Amino acid sequence: MTIYNLGSINIDHAYHVPNLPRPGETVAAAELITGLGGKGANQSIAIARAGGQVAHIGAVGQDGAWTVEALRAAGVDTGAVRVTDVPTGHAMITVDAAAENTIVLFPGANTQIEEPQIAVALRKAVPGNWLLLQNETNAGVAAARMARDKGLRVAYCAAPFDAAAVAEILPFADLLSVNEGEAAQVRAKLPGAALAGCDLLVTYGARGAAFISSDRSVNAAAFKVDPVDTTGAGDTFLGYALAGFDAGLTIETALRRASAAAALQVTRPGAAEAIPTAREVTDFLVRQG
Repeated sequence: MTIYNLGSINIDHAYHVPNLPRPGETVAAAELITGLGGKGANQSIAIARAGGQVAHIGAVGQDGAWTVEALRAAGVDTGAVRVTDVPTGHAMITVDAAAENTIVLFPGANTQIEEPQIAVALRKAVPGNWLLLQNETNAGVAAARMARDKGLRVAYCAAPFDAAAVAEILPFADLLSVNEGEAAQVRAKLPGAALAGCDLLVTYGARGAAFISSDRSVNAAAFKVDPVDTTGAGDTFLGYALAGFDAGLTIETALRRASAAAALQVTRPGAAEAIPTAREVTDFLVRQG
């Protein structure tokens, strides 16, 4: 099957600092890493490296040709990525000695996606395919509605959290992916009925993750590793998990592989470039026993 991902494409500038700067503080960076990022791009690459078939729907500026080529080189179908006159989105990331990070995001071309572009991208979609969404692009509601009309399953990553966007997209979602903090905000700001019929995929960082549906709950433990950079870990987990669901793996197996992929990813600097291949994940699980 195919996973269609209406997702952001960013140029990441990651600065490694001794501590995250406080208000008014200037901190000298020991290292700068520039690479491909954006929740959407990260998730598409994770899906592809997990062995899934993924088509990315997005937009970049004239400065973003290399980001599209990087997606394509990772096995992502980029036929639905358009080039605009607005600069490619970018993120300024600071990463401290404990691998924690802060991010300043410029949306850029990610807000220039057009509904006809989405319609063309979904033209060959068939019932049972997935549409994946996040909150880093425009046109999410329109895309979710088109997907539902065509019988697609909709996975929604409610990040960065925006209560209004969640309220609009959630009625179309089959799977809601959130971290622990986002899950608390969903429950606090939306009526309980809003989650009716929607499965939950919740990540808890070093405490693992859980898949929660109306009739079952499956927990997945996190693997103990020494993290270098946690940027993109959640995207790696979701991409691997969704690829596993799409491939027909059991929930338990899909989550275990996703946990292993995220564990490997945080031991490497960067976001998209740090995402492991399916073979690396398999080898890691063998070593873990």
